[in-house]
Amino acid sequence: MFTDKANAIFQDVIKKYHEINTVDQPFTNNYDKNTQTLEHLLYRKCWIDTVQWHYEDIIRDPQIDPVAALTLKRKIDASNQDRTDMVEYIDSYFLEKYQEVTPKPKATINTESPAWGVDRLSILALKVYHMEEEATRTNATDAHRAACQKKLEILLEQRVDLSTAIDTLLDDISKGDKYMKVYKQMKMYNDNELNPVLRGQK
Repeated sequence: MFTDKANAIFQDVIKKYHEINTVDQPFTNNYDKNTQTLEHLLYRKCWIDTVQWHYEDIIRDPQIDPVAALTLKRKIDASNQDRTDMVEYIDSYFLEKYQEVTPKPKATINTESPAWGVDRLSILALKVYHMEEEATRTNATDAHRAACQKKLEILLEQRVDLSTAIDTLLDDISKGDKYMKVYKQMKMYNDNELNPVLRGQK
């Protein structure tokens, strides 16, 4: 199933990141973009999410220098744009893969595209990793570890459910029972013409 591959890649990415565990480390994709396109996209997607997860940790430091916080906010904005771009690349992959499928007359559209489901699956992999860390942290209290273990079990169940939903959606698309319709994200805050603050700087 597709999500078996995706979940394995996400776990590999998160493990690789934490070998050095710094947002400034160099990035190397394990997959060739020409011969392993989908794997390449999934690996890159999760790396962006993993770095941003740790950006979000850093910026919540109550002692952070305001200048450093502003710099980090700019990095988070850029990361969000990269994340959105990767979702659209993944959806483009699926659009091309299923372009020869003719939707059935009663085919329906899903509430989200396959790649936005993948986006949630990548974030969920990070939640699982870090909740497991908390559930096994030796310097935490027994109560803390027990509470985190319960949360971890829910996250693992959620991953099964979300994986099943994504695989079912892709299967439905391949059979013509569902069809893809992808809307570009049309973000406004980075656009010099659409953001009134940026427009005023021109």
